[in-house]
Amino acid sequence: MTGETKLLNDVMLKLKPARRERLADVLYGQILEQITSGQLVEGAKLPSEAQICRDFQVSRPVVREALMRLQADGLVISRQGIGTFVKSRPSDKLTSFAASAEIASYLRAFEPRLALETECAGLAAMRRTKAQLNQIGEALSALEGAFQRGETGWEEDFAFHLAVAGAAGNELFPRLLQDLRDIMRGSMRVALSLTQRGSEDRRRRVLEEHRKVFTAISSQDPDLARLYMRFHLTESRARITGSHGDR
Repeated sequence: MTGETKLLNDVMLKLKPARRERLADVLYGQILEQITSGQLVEGAKLPSEAQICRDFQVSRPVVREALMRLQADGLVISRQGIGTFVKSRPSDKLTSFAASAEIASYLRAFEPRLALETECAGLAAMRRTKAQLNQIGEALSALEGAFQRGETGWEEDFAFHLAVAGAAGNELFPRLLQDLRDIMRGSMRVALSLTQRGSEDRRRRVLEEHRKVFTAISSQDPDLARLYMRFHLTESRARITGSHGDR
């Protein structure tokens, strides 16, 4: 056994029982903290479900939900009959922008956003008026300006997505997006904070994703608008988890 292998086997999760917050999110967050801090390195094996249940004082379903979410986010991988291992490490800055338990809920929010906003983009391409297209373009310009000033631009980003929803021609779409405003604000602030502190290429790609959505809506191409919106949201989620290895 090599020294590195022994070190991985000796890794122990130090979990603290939770009280008020959603238990699976808190467990997710504590494991995430140990991954981002380097306490759990890539390739490290997590303790068994039974061990985590004892340490965290929760039921097996809670542990399984947390591990399922971590796997869905590309942070761990489960190998049948062997165990669960760390797959990738997000930026160590991630937990400085949000409480670790909140990050799980932010990532969950992308699932309804993908369903809602992808369709909004397609309908906007078919139904948008000239005034609505101008509003989307103005929001895009405002986001570009925020990036140039070194700001995160989450308010401008939300305005862009809200303008797309408004152009879909159904007043329920922007209302639904407003209902998600708080959790979207959190996820946008995390993703954009990481982008603002990341490379120039990363910032360029974020703006390019927005431009492609705008161009598809401007060209009245609903299939392309749906494709680009789905791509943008998927990439935004990946930027939070660091699954692209982009710092």
